[in-house]
Amino acid sequence: MSTFPGIRTFVKNVRDIASNIVSEVSNSNTDLVMSDYHNEVTRNQVIAKIVSTVIGVAASFTLTYFGIKWLTDAMDPTKKEKKVAQAEAQKMLTKLGVQNVGKLTDYELCVAANLLDPSSMEIAWENIGGLQSTIEEIQETVILPFKRADLFRNSSLLQPPKGILLYGPPGCGKTMIAKATAKAAGARFINLQVSTLVDKWYGESQKRAEAVFSLAVKLQPTIIFIDEIDSFLRSRSSTDHEATAMMKTQFMSLWDGLTTDPSLRVMVMGATNRPQDVDAAILRRMPSQFYVGIPDKEQRQAILRLILEEEETEELNYGHLSELSEGLSGSDLREACRAAAVSVVHEYVQLSARESEGDASSVLRQISMADLQTAIHKVKMTKSLTGRILLSPPPPLD
Repeated sequence: MSTFPGIRTFVKNVRDIASNIVSEVSNSNTDLVMSDYHNEVTRNQVIAKIVSTVIGVAASFTLTYFGIKWLTDAMDPTKKEKKVAQAEAQKMLTKLGVQNVGKLTDYELCVAANLLDPSSMEIAWENIGGLQSTIEEIQETVILPFKRADLFRNSSLLQPPKGILLYGPPGCGKTMIAKATAKAAGARFINLQVSTLVDKWYGESQKRAEAVFSLAVKLQPTIIFIDEIDSFLRSRSSTDHEATAMMKTQFMSLWDGLTTDPSLRVMVMGATNRPQDVDAAILRRMPSQFYVGIPDKEQRQAILRLILEEEETEELNYGHLSELSEGLSGSDLREACRAAAVSVVHEYVQLSARESEGDASSVLRQISMADLQTAIHKVKMTKSLTGRILLSPPPPLD
């Protein structure tokens, strides 16, 4: 029995040692679990912080982009007009039967706003009086290459000109000839406005100038008509603004590109009453030049007959009227005929005011010779005051 206390002591010691081992193991496992837990928490926090930072930066860039875009649109006074022009351009392109309108760029759509439908033009060769020789030359130079392209494929010398200039005094029919040419040729007609090419942002004008020719190539056969071309492509000088000079250079460079491909049916037609102000490089690109001057006696007689053929007139002496209207242009003759017709209406109104109400006996009388003589005299007096009568053509262009 004396051994029992020793056994008890041994068992107690073993129990204490086991207890200590279990305690140490438990503490060690707890530390490992807590360490893994802290590592996992730290990793999740880093990932969450990175994701939140990326989202914040993306949101910041997005808000900045849309904010700057909104400010840019708000500062652009032509934004509304551009949208309207693009909508009108799409309608016109659809009317002309152009496919894949959606593939046109925004710049091409801005230029397409200047498109005119040749089939809807009321101007034809029959509506132009007194310019038969000029019309015949244009038909041979412009219309024939558009209509019979097969005749111009076998020789480089037979290639149609890429530029035509109509010059002469104002009101002699240059614009009418251009529209009649587009209608007769069945070509798309771009009545290019200088304001279409001008933009306040640097470099935008060059892109629009490029869009003029890219659109013309896509819609060919195309005639690009520039009225008063001297205001746009006037002689260059060192005093020109940098943006204007770059736009002119870009336009001429693209124009030269038309001559490299003989299969392109694109032609630039310009009209001016100040040919001396047009840049020499532009004149070189317009080898076919037609002078549309003040009509002579026979031409004035033809114009008067054309204007008055559908009006109610008395028996008129067109030869005498032609002599009286020496120095007048075609538009001046139309204005004189309009003034004569208005004088008849004024006389009718005054006569009706003097008559009693309900009396419908008064009617418009026919235009008389005296009405036309008086109207021609008034128009000539107006022209003489402004010094616009031009009886002789200017010297030929260089």
